[in-house]
Amino acid sequence: MKEKGFLRYLLKNKVSQEQTDIFISSLNEFSNFLKKGNNDIDSIPSGEIIKYADSLVERNGDIVLDFLRALINYANFIKKYNYIVEIIDISESYNAMDNLYQRVAEQHGEQIRDEIFRDIKIPPLGVDPEKKPEFTKVVLRRLEEKIGEEKTIELLKPCLHGRPGDIEKDREDFLRLNNIDEFLKLKKQELIERLQKHQKEGTLEFAQYIDEEVIKFIKNTPSINPGIREGNKIITSKTPYQTKKHIEAKDNRMKGFYSCYCPWVRGAIKDGTDQEISSYFCNCSAGYTKKYWDVIFDQPVEVEPIETPLTGGLLCTFAVSIPKEFQK
Repeated sequence: MKEKGFLRYLLKNKVSQEQTDIFISSLNEFSNFLKKGNNDIDSIPSGEIIKYADSLVERNGDIVLDFLRALINYANFIKKYNYIVEIIDISESYNAMDNLYQRVAEQHGEQIRDEIFRDIKIPPLGVDPEKKPEFTKVVLRRLEEKIGEEKTIELLKPCLHGRPGDIEKDREDFLRLNNIDEFLKLKKQELIERLQKHQKEGTLEFAQYIDEEVIKFIKNTPSINPGIREGNKIITSKTPYQTKKHIEAKDNRMKGFYSCYCPWVRGAIKDGTDQEISSYFCNCSAGYTKKYWDVIFDQPVEVEPIETPLTGGLLCTFAVSIPKEFQK
């Protein structure tokens, strides 16, 4: 580990001495773990970060967050952004089931919540993401049996995790243009320009590297963010979670796996057990999209899944209903 340079990096970024000590201690422990396999923290093989984080959960879940924060900082310092891809795999939507646990109690009472979650433990931050779908299968089956499909969908629709990003800036652009088609065109162009910048600088777009093939794919797929207008709806698809791997995948199952962002179902797509998870779980992802368009239109809108990898689709695609006053 390049400890002296990393210490200077933390000092420059105004990280407190207390936090610095925690980071160094966490990374030294990780280095010792890697040495057992003749590996080094400056060149970590794929999968080792997930394996180590999973082992920390078994020891003490409270130290997982310190480790992930330390490694994100070190990855940025040595410009090993592939480490961050693996960290995002671990941390993406990690609190979704905790939020569902709370939401079931709020809407249906603690007794029903306790029945739904009996004898199972919510996988905490740090657990190998591909272990999570087994939990999802149990919870969704119990929810549908206890409260029915319709009420389960209502639980999921508001989305089980947050919506990052500066949506207000897009709202201002929408008001300025006063034209849905022009707005969609502008946002697509901004996406392409941002991806081109990532390609030039060798940096990440969320959890993936960008190359010319990725940019070409996104350019040539009209529905990918922010979408295209079809009558009184906007048809919008998410950029695949790992676009390059999605393009290169030899079969549709793996294309779907690399499209899906949700660790609570993604592993089941990979191992072929996704039929054990109802596709209505993707109403959570529709809710994530809804949060964006609610801000753009300054009112609640209807967003419905059209197809997702859980329905056999290759992309996560949704239909956004345009409010009447904006349908011209």
